[in-house]
Parts: sequence; C-alpha cells; structure tokens
Amino acid sequence: MSTEPPDIDRTSDVPHGGALPFPEELPPDHRSGFVALVGKPNVGKSTLLNAWLGVKLMAVSPKPQTTRNRLLGILTRPDAQIIFVDTPGIHLPRTRLGEYMVETARRAVPDADVILFTVDVSEPPSRADQEVARVIAGAPDVPVVLVLNKVDLIAPEVAEEHRAAYEVLGTYTVSMPVSALSGYNRDALLEETIALLPPGPRYYPEDQLTDQQERFVAAELIRERALELLQQEVPHALAVMVEEYKERENGTVFIAATIFTERDSQKGIVIGRDGAMLKRIGREARLALEAFLEAKVYLELWVKVRKNWRRDERFLRQLGYEPPQER
Repeated sequence: MSTEPPDIDRTSDVPHGGALPFPEELPPDHRSGFVALVGKPNVGKSTLLNAWLGVKLMAVSPKPQTTRNRLLGILTRPDAQIIFVDTPGIHLPRTRLGEYMVETARRAVPDADVILFTVDVSEPPSRADQEVARVIAGAPDVPVVLVLNKVDLIAPEVAEEHRAAYEVLGTYTVSMPVSALSGYNRDALLEETIALLPPGPRYYPEDQLTDQQERFVAAELIRERALELLQQEVPHALAVMVEEYKERENGTVFIAATIFTERDSQKGIVIGRDGAMLKRIGREARLALEAFLEAKVYLELWVKVRKNWRRDERFLRQLGYEPPQER
C-alpha cells in the first residue's frame, strides 16, 4: 500500500507534461480535469462516484466517516476524462486518524478543476456543512456545484426550504437536487460537471478506473461489508489490512486479510457466535471482490486486537494513512 495519498499531480506516472505519450485522436472539444467530491460525512459522495464509474471502488455505509483515504476514480468517455477525487468527510477530528482524514479532504480543494460540494438536503445545514463551505471558500477561482443529495427523502417544499439555506453558505456556479441512490438527476449532474471542465487531454489510459492498487480496493470492500453487517456494534474501530494478494495460474485470486479492532469485546462481536459473523463478512466480501476483479476469489480473514490503533501513528502508516504534520 502507498504510505501517503498524493496531492493531485497531473504528471504522475505520465510523461511529457501530463498528457499520455501517444494520445489517440480526440475531438477538439475534449475536456478533462480533476473533480473533488467534498462534504461532511455520510452525504453520499462515494455513492455518486461508484454509480458514475459503474463499479464499487469505495466503501459505502450508512455510518459516517466511511471513506478514509482520498481516491482517484477515473471516468473516460469519448468526449471527456473526469478524474474524481473522493475525499473523507470534513468533521471535528477526535483521533490522529480523524485529523488525517480532515487534512486529506482540505488538500483536495485548491487543486481541483471543479468542486462538487455535496450535502444532505433532507436535513438543514449543520455546523459541519458551514465548515465545509468555509474550506471551499479558500479556493475562490474553482467552480463549485452545490449537490443537494437525498432529495427523494423529503417533500418538495421542505427541499426548497433547505436548498435556500444551503445556498446562502457560499457562492455556487449552479445548485442541483439529486438522488445518488435512485439516480434522479445523477446523469444531469455529471453532464454539468463535464461542461465546467477545461479542454484538455487524457491523463490516464482509457481502461484505467483508479490509481489505487487492487490490495487497497480489496481492503475497502472487506471493511464495507463489516461496517454494514455490524451496524452500530463496532462503529469505527475497524481497520482492514491485506496481508497477502496473489493471482494464481488458474485465474483465481487468493487474498488473506486481517480485520483489526481496538478491544477484545469488539473482536468477539466481529467473530460472532461460533464464527458466524466472520463467515458472513467473508462470504459477502468475497462476492463483492469477485464482481470487482471479475475472477474467482479465495478469501481468508483473521481478526486481531490492536488497542487504540486510531491514535497509533506508526500503525496508521502501515495501513496506508499518513497522519498530518503538527503545525
């Protein structure tokens, strides 16, 4: 795993100033650029990204703060290449992991070509939404789309009331009600986003979906299934480390991973009676992995206790997180 999510870099792994070395013939109005999905936790940023890409790259869960790393998701069409930067939700951090997540999201804002400020319009603005708006205001030259997600959960008159409250938080190029889950206005939002991108080349090969290794995606999918199945029993004290990832000659993929908890009681919950919960997590994670990898997967899961791992900088680095430096 990489030890630090890089800043947006248009030349990383791509020679000759950022464009592909031998670009295929592109239309003269081809657009490309980096789109930052920014918002507080649990507003649907990862759901939007997964839907647009047509494949699950990031953990999605009703629990807040599911996204911990910043991820590049790459959508390539004949007329455009959109490099999505899905960020952790901006919140008040209580651990070194939380500090890392917030700093990661903040760093994504000024380098973006377009910002999608995603909010949960089924609720009025919170202090967290106000903080996100303040962070976005630090990049005044970047077009911002106010994405009013979860509009399908409330009556139209309530949605309009909440929309007006969100619009006064900042200055936006456009605001758009959507439902990432049902698909309402999802395609229209994508077209609006592409229209705001500058003309440009492709920065990544057309078949590349992400800059993350398969090991990272595997860990995310396992963690998602654990979060979903455990609900409120083990809130955010779970980490997943892929210890072994092998593609065998017969086409199957062998993955050995460890689920870390912070307390012995949490370990017992993850394992479940007679190992039933761990088996269920493994079964559902294996199916998700097979769908993503398009291959048969043999998944081996273990559970270990790592006390207070969210405050352990050395362990956070082993997981692929680089805690922010002291200021």
